[in-house]
Amino acid sequence: MPGRGSLSSVGDLTPEEWERMLALNLSGVYYCCHEILPIFRKDAAGGDVINISSLAGANAFAGGAGYNATKFGLNGFSEAMMMDHRKEGVRVSYIMPGSVDTEFGGGSKGAEWKVAPEDIADVVVTLLRMPRRTTVSRVEIRPSMPPGK
Repeated sequence: MPGRGSLSSVGDLTPEEWERMLALNLSGVYYCCHEILPIFRKDAAGGDVINISSLAGANAFAGGAGYNATKFGLNGFSEAMMMDHRKEGVRVSYIMPGSVDTEFGGGSKGAEWKVAPEDIADVVVTLLRMPRRTTVSRVEIRPSMPPGK
C-alpha cells in the first residue's frame, strides 16, 4: 500500500486531504496491526510487523506538514507497538527511506541516483531473516550519491 502525501502549506492543505493522509498513512497501519496481533499472540513463534515510514518522519520540510505529521506519528506508533508487544514475540520495525524512485508525489520514475524500490524490499527481507532474539527497531536508508552540491 503506497503512502499518501499532499505537499502544501497548512494554510493550503484542505481538511479532506488531511483526513485522507491520516486515514492511509496512520489509521490504515493501525487497523492492519490491530487485526494481525491476535494471530501473532496465538502463535508461539510470534510474528513480524515492518512499517514503511519515511525520512520525512524525522525531518520536517516546508510544505510537508500533513505528510510529516503522519510519518512522525507512524514512527511513534511503531516504537510504542514494539515496546508493548516484544515480550509476546512480536517484532516491530520501521523503515525510513528517502528519495525512492517511484511516482510518489507526482514525480517520474527513472532517476538513477534514487533508492530503488527493490532496495527497500531487500531491507524488509533482511529484517525478516534476523535471528528471533534480535529486533531492529528502525532503519534509515537514503541515496548514496544524490545530485546537487
